Amino acid sequence: AIIGFVSLIGLSFIYELFLVHIDWNTAVQGWIEPRVPKGSLMVVMSVLGAVVMPHNLFLHSEVIQSREINKKGEENMEKALHYEFFDTLFSMIVGWAINSAMILLAATTFYQHGTSVEELSQAKDLLVPLLGNNAGDIFALALLLAGISSTITSGMAAGSIFAGMFQESYNSKDPHSFVGIALSYGISLIIILFISDPFKGLLISQMVLSVQLPFTVFLQVRLTSSKKVMGKYANKRWNAVFLYALAVIVTILNIWLFIESLF
Repeated sequence: AIIGFVSLIGLSFIYELFLVHIDWNTAVQGWIEPRVPKGSLMVVMSVLGAVVMPHNLFLHSEVIQSREINKKGEENMEKALHYEFFDTLFSMIVGWAINSAMILLAATTFYQHGTSVEELSQAKDLLVPLLGNNAGDIFALALLLAGISSTITSGMAAGSIFAGMFQESYNSKDPHSFVGIALSYGISLIIILFISDPFKGLLISQMVLSVQLPFTVFLQVRLTSSKKVMGKYANKRWNAVFLYALAVIVTILNIWLFIESLF
């Protein structure tokens, strides 16, 4: 239900693209030639952290391993990996489409009219053309459900990581998994108590995910490129180089953000 409702809101954003005037030439140029306007790096990094969510990289790995496809024969394993690839690709394309729609609508609704977004509640204005005066309530409910979904997955990811440290699979009833979940929720709850501005708190929390992203990517690329770990399924050299290059780019952006915050 949560995924369905949040997906409905995302599709609403995409549909709204046909209700506003968008300079598609500029939009396409922005996709091909990405820019980082002055003062926007924090938002850019927040979007990156929100989309990729490094902790979910561990969770996705755990979900696939929990199916134990390696015990079902070589042919079934090849087939499963084939479907997993396209499943991941499809999810990334859908996520890219929805996030692009939200950014385009924000630029058209706010930027072109010189409106400065200072509060999270202003985002509801994007949905008014499609959902009418109930946009605020619907957006708030969607945001709540999305938050619940993210909270559940972050707890599962923490439990998976902590259990993995003891070479165990994720199981919420297992003490090690439970400790990981409890630490994730407990620390998050304490941090929330010190946040006075939800909008800035949201940006900073997602930015922190982006800062942590290179550590996760470098680690996982190293593991998935190791023949000792992956056997014949290890990354090809060109694949590993490409993935490392992406990790380096994210690292450079993080260093840039750090320097910009100092000066």
